[in-house]
Amino acid sequence: MQPLLTVRSGPGPERRAILRRRVRIIVGVTIGYNVVEAVIALVAGGIASSSALIAFGLDSVVEVLSAAAVAWQFAAADHERRERVAMRLIAVSFFGLAAFVGFDAIGSLLGREPAEHSPVGIVLAAVSLLVMPFLSWFERRTGRELGSRSAVADSKQTLLCTYLSAVLLAGLVLNAAFGWYWADPIAALVIAGVAVKEGRDAWRGETCCRPLAGVADQEECHSGCCD
Repeated sequence: MQPLLTVRSGPGPERRAILRRRVRIIVGVTIGYNVVEAVIALVAGGIASSSALIAFGLDSVVEVLSAAAVAWQFAAADHERRERVAMRLIAVSFFGLAAFVGFDAIGSLLGREPAEHSPVGIVLAAVSLLVMPFLSWFERRTGRELGSRSAVADSKQTLLCTYLSAVLLAGLVLNAAFGWYWADPIAALVIAGVAVKEGRDAWRGETCCRPLAGVADQEECHSGCCD
């Protein structure tokens, strides 16, 4: 005897309205934080001639663009109609991030003038390393419950910013303590490769799971697939 298929219904209208409002709040906070982060990183990077800090500031700009795409999508009552365009915008932001970070890392490895020490950069990277994982987790959890591929994709963009914060922090500390200028660009190239993969998945619409047969809400995201 074949086992019965378990049919799971998605969140009801009231819950979906709460989730949509939550997504708008999350992306608003993300945009605000990243604007401040970008300004501090770009100014501090210019003062210290730090290519890593400048790249981090550019990453913050890309993160703002990704979050803005999700904000634009959820500004509409029928946000599902805008999801494909939002996913493409997020994919482009991933590719842009990979290009910025990769170009900067290669320049550093080819013998660009070593950066000066930047205490401001170290503090900024440490703060971002604490803030970004929470924002990513909260948006990802909300996006999965809502079944929004774009929200999950944007949460991955934020998580990637977390990894880049760790790379920046390690690079600045190692440079300040031991003069190991090459540690940052090598790790940054790995992050750039991950960004290319996430951008490709977002472009193809593979960031969240496909609808499951027999599920009442066809936009529900399976709890195990959005890892």
